Amino acid sequence: MTVTKMSWRPQYRSSKFRNVYGKAASREHCFDGISITKNVHDNHFCAINPRFLAIVTESAGGGTFVVIPLDQIGRIDPLYPKICGHQGNVLDIKWNPFVDNIVASCSEDASVRLWEIPDGGLKRNMSEAVLELYGHSRRVGLIEWHPTTNNILFSAGYDYKILIWNLDSGEPVKMIDCHTDVVLCMSFNTDGSLFATTCKDKKLRVIEPRSGKVLQEASCKSHKVNRVVILGNSKRLLTTGVSRWNTRQIALWDQEDLSMPIKEEEIDGLSGLLFPFYDGDTHMLYLAGKGDGNIRYYEISTEKPYLHYLMEYRSPAPQKGMGVMPKHGLDVSMCEVFRFYKVVTLKGVIEPISMIVPRRSETYQEDIYPMTPGTEPALTADEWLSGMNRDPILMSLKEGYKSTNVAFKPPKKDKKSVVVNGIDLLENIPPRTENELLRMFFRQQDEIRRLKEQLMQKDVRIHQLELELKNLQNVPKST
Repeated sequence: MTVTKMSWRPQYRSSKFRNVYGKAASREHCFDGISITKNVHDNHFCAINPRFLAIVTESAGGGTFVVIPLDQIGRIDPLYPKICGHQGNVLDIKWNPFVDNIVASCSEDASVRLWEIPDGGLKRNMSEAVLELYGHSRRVGLIEWHPTTNNILFSAGYDYKILIWNLDSGEPVKMIDCHTDVVLCMSFNTDGSLFATTCKDKKLRVIEPRSGKVLQEASCKSHKVNRVVILGNSKRLLTTGVSRWNTRQIALWDQEDLSMPIKEEEIDGLSGLLFPFYDGDTHMLYLAGKGDGNIRYYEISTEKPYLHYLMEYRSPAPQKGMGVMPKHGLDVSMCEVFRFYKVVTLKGVIEPISMIVPRRSETYQEDIYPMTPGTEPALTADEWLSGMNRDPILMSLKEGYKSTNVAFKPPKKDKKSVVVNGIDLLENIPPRTENELLRMFFRQQDEIRRLKEQLMQKDVRIHQLELELKNLQNVPKST
């Protein structure tokens, strides 16, 4: 009889990212004293690139955000210059991935605007955008840049439509009208040939952007989706949402078959929205909950069990949102593989958090820094619109960050005018939101009331002049 000895030693999975840890910046290296917006819209309200930090701020009227150079750490002056061109609250901001000083914003005023930031940052308030885009009939809640193509921007509004903008012409080139409710999230695959959306109708969709065709659609009763991220070129999607028992949950999907998720995993019983962040270079997934103070991170593999829990970064301060530094802005000398910018509304602080792989050597670690998408666009807008797809142009992080020579040139539009009684009718832009409509209505009511009063005064004056004229006519002529 043969006796088989069983080993009770735990099975450890070999991974170079097993000991990744989070390191928060010291207080003097944070951005302090910022009046962060109190808007409850489920966005990050924060955008980062290697040169600037943009953060949406609280304002009494209209919408504002500040743009701060990354080297200007510490306490920010309360009178620091702002971008204040929107008439409604700013709901989302995103930096152009190929031009460092161009930032896009969208707002409750139903517009999308592009702003050009001077090299040294703002010296005074900026109210004039380099380009204003109008196409949505209701407020715009979400914008995304195309990952490989220059000057292609996506916007999703509360009119349930997604517009694709060609910024070379300043016009929308495609309207995607397949959603029955508000679009919550958009995520692109590596070459931008497909994108996935989540919607308030609780459906997950995979869409071909140029045709607007829905390739796959899922409505899973056991997993109500909120956010989605496409996992690079693996043909997998990951969504965050809630289970039928209202616990927070993540689900892994096959991009080509959304009939059922490949794997579901419950996280906890909290109610805050889970934001997913995926790093295609390290195949790591980060989960940050709105209102939480922690960040969980996993490693994703192509074999079962697919999701491998690594560790958790803990902090007592709750986050409203998270900005993420692009890979070419990381500090490779300290083996930093990811960097968050945590938005803490209660303290008015933006806190950098670096995810670090512990290594003893100070030399460049090629095994944790593969070639990564760089700052050069792979396609022009016209090439992409003609049907071309191309993977991003890769760069090595060994040489460090280098700014590109790509520049944004706003389209030149001939100014037209329709002048009636000395008034240019095209200068007076029609209202695009309910609030604007109400304000215009009350202004017109005041104007009508004022004109009626003037008319009554003129009638009285005319009557007085008529009486004076009669009196003059009745006066007997002197002989």
